[in-house]
Amino acid sequence: MTETPVAVAPSPALKLRRFAAYRGIRVLAWEGDILYGCRGYQIVGLQVGKGGDWTVVARFRPVWWRNLTSRSALIYRLMREGFHALAILDDLTMVGAVPGALVMSPPDSDEFHVTHQVQRGTRPLHITAVPSGNIYWGEYFDNRERAEVHIYVSSDRGRTWQIAYTFPAGSIRHVHNIVYDHWGDCLWILTGDEGAECKVLRASCDLRTVEVVLAGNQQARAVAAIPTQNELYLSTDTPSEKNHVYRLDRAGNAEKVGDLASSSIYGCSVGKAMIFSTMIEPSPVNTSREVQIYGSRDGTNWQVLTNWKKDNLPMRYFQYGNAFLPDGENATRYLAATTIAVEADDLVTTLWEVESP
Repeated sequence: MTETPVAVAPSPALKLRRFAAYRGIRVLAWEGDILYGCRGYQIVGLQVGKGGDWTVVARFRPVWWRNLTSRSALIYRLMREGFHALAILDDLTMVGAVPGALVMSPPDSDEFHVTHQVQRGTRPLHITAVPSGNIYWGEYFDNRERAEVHIYVSSDRGRTWQIAYTFPAGSIRHVHNIVYDHWGDCLWILTGDEGAECKVLRASCDLRTVEVVLAGNQQARAVAAIPTQNELYLSTDTPSEKNHVYRLDRAGNAEKVGDLASSSIYGCSVGKAMIFSTMIEPSPVNTSREVQIYGSRDGTNWQVLTNWKKDNLPMRYFQYGNAFLPDGENATRYLAATTIAVEADDLVTTLWEVESP
């Protein structure tokens, strides 16, 4: 018997209701209903939706001159100041990335101290913790020579670091991200930048097995990934082709499900909603001058939820226009994003309540 196909109505549209905005704070990570960010070299926390304010949780004391350059918004942008990544462990140990170093603050202290000097590049883009207690980050540096690239691990809560895995010379340029997938109890490793260097790899949480799932072209070049129960959603990060959102099933089949106006390097989830942001970078293909946030409830229907115009300062020195989205597990109904190099909302963190019919 032949069944007549049944039309499936599009998922109801998402809506954002602006809840609050804070100037001078960059979001970094969620831990339940607490949002962590940085104000310069201070880590601050906010229990979202409870009516309180940001409180100082811990601080890092950089070399003296960085205390001066982090006070001005423009010099802050120019010097890439502050924290760039943060992982919160189950005992509230914090492991962060600052320019040139990995730093750690134990739960009984409000001070970060350096535990690893970054030898190549300035810092990793993300830091990832897994339930066993291991913490990972991958090297992100220019690597024009295509030297070997390392993934580092700490098994003592960020106090010491060792090389856990090495990509052979010529195989990749650098590591974009390492994402923990609690449904698959695995790691997704994203690398770039050209040809076969662009890879989406699935790895065991101890990195003893690493397998290539996607590779070989710019549509496998990604920085942001959102795991769900049955799929992995990826946003591409290529200046040489149009960018898209892809849905990758557990068997490794990829399907294009959304179009993006430009490169994307941040993603997160809010309840059942999935969110990606775009950035503005020089590209003959991606000509948009708007930072945009895209969202979807069902992974198939993607919409622009909000946007900002790029400011007039040169990108080479004062950063690409972007909207930073926090890592970690968000137990709230709120979306947090920090915009940079945009008109009006430069270095502003905005909170929205995510509404859906």
